[in-house]
Amino acid sequence: MDIIKNWDFIRQHFSKSFRSNFYVSIASVDINNNPTVTPIGSLFLNDNQTGFYFEKFAVKLSKNADSNPNICVLGVNSNRWFWIKSLFKGKFTNPPAIKLYGKLGEKRKATTKEIERLNRRMRATKSLKGNAYLWKKMDSIRDIKFTSAEQINLGKMTTIKNI
Repeated sequence: MDIIKNWDFIRQHFSKSFRSNFYVSIASVDINNNPTVTPIGSLFLNDNQTGFYFEKFAVKLSKNADSNPNICVLGVNSNRWFWIKSLFKGKFTNPPAIKLYGKLGEKRKATTKEIERLNRRMRATKSLKGNAYLWKKMDSIRDIKFTSAEQINLGKMTTIKNI
């Protein structure tokens, strides 16, 4: 999958994935080459094959970035109707999941604009008790530069040609 040519499609997919899951999974490797996966609910994709996430709870991901900045982000569209329609038709009309490969940048202070993006995303949960615990005082982010993308194929159900 051509990451530059398909970046808008990839961003739409990750938006749908977030709406159906509230998180994406980021895989990294520790100093002993042991893989680990971290759920992240604050990943944002920019318009230039970059992104960032707020780094409040991702302790292992942050530690692993020091020795190996390579990551893989998995966004799965778990929308119930997407899956029911696909199962009924016997095929997916869009990839059920996309993986993004990239490198983590340095941890830095979030800009006002980045904090506003987070607040817009979490606006629907603003009145809920857990909102303050999870998303208040989010002030540090880590940038990501994505280098390639791969759509997930599930055999005969995935009749989509590589986009």
